[in-house]
Amino acid sequence: MPTWYDANVINIQSESPTTRRFWVEIPAVEAFNFKAGQFVTMDLPIGDKRLQRWRSYSIASAPAESNQLEFCIVRLDGGKATEYLFDDIAVGSTLRFKGPDGGFVLPEVIDHDMVMVCTGTGVAPFRSMLQHIYTHNIPHRKLHLIFGTRQAEGVLYQEEFVALQKHLPNFRYSVALSREQNLDPAQFPFEVQAGHVHSFYLNEYAIPRSDVKFYLCGWQNMVDEAVLNLYDKLGYDKRQIITELYG
Repeated sequence: MPTWYDANVINIQSESPTTRRFWVEIPAVEAFNFKAGQFVTMDLPIGDKRLQRWRSYSIASAPAESNQLEFCIVRLDGGKATEYLFDDIAVGSTLRFKGPDGGFVLPEVIDHDMVMVCTGTGVAPFRSMLQHIYTHNIPHRKLHLIFGTRQAEGVLYQEEFVALQKHLPNFRYSVALSREQNLDPAQFPFEVQAGHVHSFYLNEYAIPRSDVKFYLCGWQNMVDEAVLNLYDKLGYDKRQIITELYG
């Protein structure tokens, strides 16, 4: 039987016009143990049946021998779960969840280049992984985070990732903005281009290599297109493509 936890919401901050960061504390444990990249499943009072109530969210914070966790959640139009989280949850509220679960995790030995491709809050597991690598000085090869969103106001954790480029060896941060008008890359403190995330890896990794793996996290359409590009167009082995779907 899974263990369910009641967590107290201790902080909420807006990260973008449609995205919030939620910090929770779990009084029942001194440390909530999980692997970087895993998720929990929340039981929200938004329906009578389990499938109506349960929603899974990646842990955005790194494992830290702590009973505090962070989640990065986007409000979806018509989404009962996120409407509840945004409209009814405040500091002092309680959230109930089980976990951790999921196999989309940081490898125990990073013996390959990691290309992390994500859109929106799909960045959450990668933020956990990168913070874990940095905090524990984990040996690694090249790390390339490719983040996509519509406009600059939707770039999540940008100050943190810009700073991480200076302090984490072999880390590269790239951003694709699909609907930003009159994009001037010189005005941004990070590598940026107009369009979608696919153009970055199609150009940078066009020649297949055996020493690289692609980690994909986001909405199904993005992940499906990336798998098609990497496997069918570029010829990468399926074992080099690891995916996590949102929605």
